[in-house]
Amino acid sequence: MLFLAPTDPLRSLPGISLQPESVSILHQAADYREQLLTLIRQAKRRIYLCALYLQDDEGGQCILDALYAAAAANPQLDIKVFVDAHRARRGLIGHGKQEGNAAWYRHQAEMHPQARLAIYGVPVQTRELFGVMHLKGYVIDDSVLYSGASLNNVYLHVGERYRFDRYHLIHSPALADSLSGYMLDYLAAAPAVLRLDQPITVDKGSQNRATRLFRKQLARSQYQVVDSAPCNSGLSIHPIVGVGRNNRFNKLLERLLHSAQQRISICTPYFNLPKPLLKAIDQALVRGVQVEIIVGDKTANDFYIPPSEPFKVIGGLPYLYEMNLRRFARQQQGAIDRGQLQLRLWKDGDNSYHLKGVWVDQHLQLITGNNLNPRAFRLDLENGLLIHDQHGQLQSITERELANIRQHTNVLSHYRQLERLEHYPDKVRKLLARLNRFRLDKLFHRLL
Repeated sequence: MLFLAPTDPLRSLPGISLQPESVSILHQAADYREQLLTLIRQAKRRIYLCALYLQDDEGGQCILDALYAAAAANPQLDIKVFVDAHRARRGLIGHGKQEGNAAWYRHQAEMHPQARLAIYGVPVQTRELFGVMHLKGYVIDDSVLYSGASLNNVYLHVGERYRFDRYHLIHSPALADSLSGYMLDYLAAAPAVLRLDQPITVDKGSQNRATRLFRKQLARSQYQVVDSAPCNSGLSIHPIVGVGRNNRFNKLLERLLHSAQQRISICTPYFNLPKPLLKAIDQALVRGVQVEIIVGDKTANDFYIPPSEPFKVIGGLPYLYEMNLRRFARQQQGAIDRGQLQLRLWKDGDNSYHLKGVWVDQHLQLITGNNLNPRAFRLDLENGLLIHDQHGQLQSITERELANIRQHTNVLSHYRQLERLEHYPDKVRKLLARLNRFRLDKLFHRLL
């Protein structure tokens, strides 16, 4: 078993000791939904939910109904929901101008007045294009349910289709306190953070000034850990948060890859890795490390639009990601041929793929909602949970999770298996050619 060297920078992360039985992994979106609803029903003290969005659809309604029912049944229960402020105040991309989920939150609050239930909108930037609140994690009493998923039909598998993600349930009072403390101290208490379930009265100028100050505060923020565990405690978990260039979370991701001596597995839904991570992968291959990258097929991308439906500009993104992957595979064809690099494409019918995470040398794994792309590295507020499993106590459930992820994947043996630009639908070809002509494709990669 490989241990961290005494000088390894991962040792500087504050951590929390865990017992192996306190960690469980769910494997299906429907299990994620049912586990969340069960935790809400059983909650005694606190429910703090942090997700990109809580959507006005059947899935979102079932979660909000459960929250209002829990509040009515237990007046002492403190319930707070944190979502991205910009995402909540607009409609879905490509659906025209809409008032967004915030109007639904206000309507629900009027129907079910509960003094101890609040829905907050967190503005990470003055405009959504330049940064969103991408924190993940639900704290219910002393448990943490962590997933990159949000709260709507497809993430909760309400209906026929699902969006596949990772789902971890961790029972740890210290971890729950750390995550909830951050939500209360840095989010709920910030003047820039809005109550979306109440009428918004602040003017745009004042809000923008508060948001700019808030982002500076977020850049200095970090999780507080009480009774920090030594990294050699056997099994520990280390929460981390970051926003903006060169933040501590980005540096952790780079160090994780640079520390690998045997094997790296990476999941990302959008193959648009930042340059520092691509460089770290190149160097790992030079060291002889086995590298596995699991991405979604372009048709499993949440932005994919079938040719039978009206095309929108956002539908060009899955093709841009596939072009990135083809370019990377072509550059690394030698490593693919010798079996050192394995590229897997996930596809399961009409369902979509949203997994993120990093596994290193069987003893380190990162659970995160970070998309491992330039936008996450530069713009969005991101977090993650690094598990250090020094003695392999979680190895069996980790291997079951990876086996479940690989279940609907095909291994790419040659870059030519991926389509070229000329094979794409006409409207996609014209869009990508136009972007390339004006060099806008690089801008797309940075922002989306």
